[in-house]
Amino acid sequence: MLKTNFAYLLTDEELVFEIVETNNSQLFAVLYDRFSKVVFNKCYGFANSKEEAEDLTHDVFIRLFLKLKTFKGKAKFSTWLYSFTYNFCVNYVQRNSYKKKEKFTVVTDVIKDDDVSMNIEETDLFAVKSEKLGRTLELMEPKDKMILLMKYQDDISIKEIKESLAIGESAVKMRIKRARHKAVSIYSELLEEVV
Repeated sequence: MLKTNFAYLLTDEELVFEIVETNNSQLFAVLYDRFSKVVFNKCYGFANSKEEAEDLTHDVFIRLFLKLKTFKGKAKFSTWLYSFTYNFCVNYVQRNSYKKKEKFTVVTDVIKDDDVSMNIEETDLFAVKSEKLGRTLELMEPKDKMILLMKYQDDISIKEIKESLAIGESAVKMRIKRARHKAVSIYSELLEEVV
């Protein structure tokens, strides 16, 4: 395995391919060091505050870690990352604009459920009022919260979730279903507290 010290000598593209091959988080930290300021500056152009830009930068790198394997080396990595960051920020702004126009928070703009049909429970999840959504997510177990955010906020496909969690497709679908059920249940309890 490549030592992290030698990673600083690699080109951006070599470093990316090594990260994809080894899934080494220390190597990813080297990539982060190289590009975090550039990504932050791009995010800051879309954000309303420094804190929001920092959050966006963090989100870009989380998503990047999951999507790094899609880099094929046909362009310079810096160009690809610029495009990746730009698209992420545009989607973020569009999501926020959409949410501000709605009375209810929709966890995602477009529901792309590969072959899981929407049921009543899922419809209930999308009707969660914005002021209760944050509280609902806070009360959820991290693994349930994570899988819901991956699927509905980050729009990560079932196949990509399966690969990132190293579990089967049916297990991913079951975890999403259970997490949705828990979210709706917690939300219902929060509503009862108000009454």
